[in-house]
Amino acid sequence: MWFWFALGSAIFAALTSILAKIGIEGVNSNLATAIRTAVVIIMAWGMVFLTNSQGDIKTISQRSWIFLILSGLATGASWLCYYKALQMGEASKVVAIDKLSVVLTLALAFVFLHDQFTVKSLLGCILIGAGTLLMVM
Repeated sequence: MWFWFALGSAIFAALTSILAKIGIEGVNSNLATAIRTAVVIIMAWGMVFLTNSQGDIKTISQRSWIFLILSGLATGASWLCYYKALQMGEASKVVAIDKLSVVLTLALAFVFLHDQFTVKSLLGCILIGAGTLLMVM
């Protein structure tokens, strides 16, 4: 089941890039990010209440709170950078560079989460890096 959610994520991320590039025209990138974030907040809290999981907030550990807040800060920084880059550059090039996050995530997961780094994942990282380079040149 995780595969279908991951595929849905990829499809919606692609739509996000295209819709954002069209919508950001003539709009300050920080304002555009704030509007997008407000919509995401409404949608996320809507799902919390729809699934009746708001009571679970009391069971979140302090460690989880810290890492969720840090993740939110990283997301915000990523979105601010992404929208500014999208406003200034071609969507195809911005998205290609943005997807280097896959390579960085694999490396960080190896170092901090002790995920397995295999020949296959190393080859995938090399190919993603090379593909990114080809797309932005």
